[in-house]
Amino acid sequence: MINTYFATVARGLEEIAAKELEFLGATMVKPDFTGVYFQGNKELLYRVNLWSRIIFRVLVPLQTIKSYNSEQLSKNIKKIDWSKYLQTQQTFAVNCTGKNDNLNHTHFTALQIKNAIVEQQQERLNTRSNIDTKNPDIIINAHIKNDNCTISLDSSGDSLHRRGYRPAMGLAPLKETLAAALLEMADWQPNLPFLDPMCGSGILAIEAAMKGLNIAPGLYRNKFSFQNWLDFEPAIYDRIVSEAKKQQLTQLKSPIFASDKERGIIEQARSNVTACGLDQDIKLSQINLDKIEAPTSEGIIICNPPYGKRVGNNQELGALYKLLGDTLKQKFKGWTAYILTGNKELSKQIGLRTARRIKVYNGSLLCTLLKYELY
Repeated sequence: MINTYFATVARGLEEIAAKELEFLGATMVKPDFTGVYFQGNKELLYRVNLWSRIIFRVLVPLQTIKSYNSEQLSKNIKKIDWSKYLQTQQTFAVNCTGKNDNLNHTHFTALQIKNAIVEQQQERLNTRSNIDTKNPDIIINAHIKNDNCTISLDSSGDSLHRRGYRPAMGLAPLKETLAAALLEMADWQPNLPFLDPMCGSGILAIEAAMKGLNIAPGLYRNKFSFQNWLDFEPAIYDRIVSEAKKQQLTQLKSPIFASDKERGIIEQARSNVTACGLDQDIKLSQINLDKIEAPTSEGIIICNPPYGKRVGNNQELGALYKLLGDTLKQKFKGWTAYILTGNKELSKQIGLRTARRIKVYNGSLLCTLLKYELY
């Protein structure tokens, strides 16, 4: 059976996510604002959750109902037969986005939907599900737009950017999904050496290693929400997981390097690398930027230096950006470098001519991915 799904993504990554979904076998792929509509069967739903490196979660739309105000919303929520999706012994949570003139508080709207569902259960079955906002069995997503509310089931559970391998966080970490997207924007391929000379928690290097070894990101997770659904088919999911494990490579085609000047930061990165079993694949080192040398004759550099929003001040960072530019110019001939920054003034301190500028959102912050071809 073919269904329509909606994958939520970070702003600006819609086209990259659409290409990934097509690669995974999705049809009727249509990018939208912070999301992508696509079609496929149940097997594809499981596969996308297991394999996607870019998206946050996959929603399965159930119905779009009229929701002019709370009374109309509650009435129409009760018209849905919730016994098809939720058993009374299961816990659930409601997440809401969007608003209209009468439903302009997402927490209140979610509460109205929750109340309508449990009222239906009590009227029909004389018992009800409990609410669990931290680890629910079933997650219901509601999106208000104008006078309509689209009700969906969240198949993913925890956002897919939470791979499950990261116990250690830096001061301003990239989301794993954004790190994976940066690799795509830089057109990095596993046959090219990779280096992050300011690696922080090591997320860029880890995502590169996972791509290079063809590791499905979802293999690090304990569970997806769809595994609690009444129509879950374990045989299909087990086969997809088994295939994913068989498709993993045992060795990288080219080396992956990551370094940072702070011992504590490198230990954080090492903890994350160990958590995902990549100790033998990522070469970590503690080294100051001015002492770093190109480890090979060519490769791709991607780094996310601080840009004064959460870490550092502009005076200190200006010197850092100048040092970064000098290091690239003097020591990395034959390489291509990509620097993500949210500070235009700081980027001028790099002192190199950009070959390309790509707009990227890091959360709500508009940044630029700067490309430098080093000759």
